[in-house]
Amino acid sequence: MSDNTDSLILEHLRHIRMRVEQIADDPEELKNRMSSLEGAFLNVKRELVHCAETDARQQLAIDRIMQRLERIERRLELS
Repeated sequence: MSDNTDSLILEHLRHIRMRVEQIADDPEELKNRMSSLEGAFLNVKRELVHCAETDARQQLAIDRIMQRLERIERRLELS
């Protein structure tokens, strides 16, 4: 009976150890996933900055075209 009890206790201890190891691995996995999310977030921010720069360049080009158009209209006395 004692061997059976010892065996049962050892089995429970192994199971407990396995669960503790799994729980210990979870924070590491969460850290890795968080790092991935941070990297993705930075990529999105970079892309937004790039879009804003492109928008600013396009707006500048439009402004220049509008100025030229206004000068042409004045020269041709269209406005």
